[in-house]
Amino acid sequence: MFAVLKTGGKQYKVSSGDILRVEKLAAEAGETVQFNEILMVDGTVGAPLVDGAGVQAEVIEQIKGKKVIHFVKRRRKHGSKRTKGHRQQLTLLRVTDILASGAGATGVKAAVGAGSVSGAAVEAVAPAPKKAAPKKAAPKADAPKAEAPAGADDLKKLSGVGPALEKKLLEAGVTTFAQIAAWTDEDVAAMDEKLSFKGRIEREGWIAQAKELANG
Repeated sequence: MFAVLKTGGKQYKVSSGDILRVEKLAAEAGETVQFNEILMVDGTVGAPLVDGAGVQAEVIEQIKGKKVIHFVKRRRKHGSKRTKGHRQQLTLLRVTDILASGAGATGVKAAVGAGSVSGAAVEAVAPAPKKAAPKKAAPKADAPKAEAPAGADDLKKLSGVGPALEKKLLEAGVTTFAQIAAWTDEDVAAMDEKLSFKGRIEREGWIAQAKELANG
């Protein structure tokens, strides 16, 4: 007997006794979890899921996948390059049972976690709690505006910098053109990632502009 289950945005064909690696689940080693998003059981095909079907598995351990290297190089203007390594968090499982029906009545913990099954799968195992009546939201107080400290430069003189980007820079401790003019490739990469500039620093040529404005 086999089943096709869905978890973490992927589909897996499994049989009882199979060892399976899936995206990390919220479960400890030794626990039994149940997958409720079942697309197929033997010859029964779901529409899109097979009603009442489930796959139970025992958690062996939490592991990490192989390291993946991500390399980015930008050539234009102030060339920069950046290398990142990533190891995906995974859960190692052993499939113990395939249920063609009655999965909703087993009471086994649903297999949920970051990037795992949807909330609908959890509701298939445990009924959703009653929703409390919505409370009226209190009026929000206006957030304090980020003001430039004494001696700070007008960063809006940089190409593409408006009040919103200036606020981000001030909150990050960047207040003068001299600071920006002294940025290295590593500084640019760090600020680009920290403030989600998406290459704007290099694209707009902030460093060259900051040098001119600082010598102003």
